[in-house]
Amino acid sequence: MTNKKIIRKIEELSMNALPALQTQLYDGWVVRFADGYTKRANSINPIYFSKEDVHDKIETVEQMYRKKNLKVVYKMTKQVSPENLDFILEESRYIQDSLTSVQTLSLQDVQIELKHHAIVYNDLQADWFRNFCKLNSVKEQDRITLNNMLNNIIAETRYFQLTDESNEIVACGMCVLENNCIGLFDIVTSEKQRNRGYGFKLIQSILQWGKENGARLAYLQVMLNNPPALKLYSKLGFKEVYQYWYRIKA
Repeated sequence: MTNKKIIRKIEELSMNALPALQTQLYDGWVVRFADGYTKRANSINPIYFSKEDVHDKIETVEQMYRKKNLKVVYKMTKQVSPENLDFILEESRYIQDSLTSVQTLSLQDVQIELKHHAIVYNDLQADWFRNFCKLNSVKEQDRITLNNMLNNIIAETRYFQLTDESNEIVACGMCVLENNCIGLFDIVTSEKQRNRGYGFKLIQSILQWGKENGARLAYLQVMLNNPPALKLYSKLGFKEVYQYWYRIKA
């Protein structure tokens, strides 16, 4: 599979794994809105071929986001249309932000030895959601939006949490299985329990579940300013396939 096809495939899977509350298609651009919660769900994804004048399109989507009192944000990769969009946005005072590595791991030959099994929920449970919001410091006003978004996921979804010997929640995360690919999202460890291997154990549980349920490829997204996470994913065997970043209107 060419790099262009990999980028398009994972970008589509990622959008499906965190559905926006509203989505509008505009000449090859996927325009997403979710009341401002996360840049990923409130951005323009210019991943398909477009024909209209790019400057007219930029002005039109700016009006869309202004109408909703949201920042104008583009989610960018090397696979965008038109190809020079990143340069055009830079010239139009769009600031680059949140450079992120997208990494994959083939599950065909991965051997996993589980010594500590995570708790797995087949659907969104109040217990998991409460712990997740606490560990991720999700603001109270964003929790209803996030809950609605998670309930809108169509693909097979599982929610994981890990406890220590005293039964305290030390890590949690989620995965979405679609088209033989398992996406790992929002992996988080309790701040006071970091660097003790809990993240590694949690991800192993997720990967094992993926293998048992037909996943052949795992993917995740990690910001480049997060060295501990990059080190953890490298240890698990993940390798970068491309990067994405945001362009935000100054």
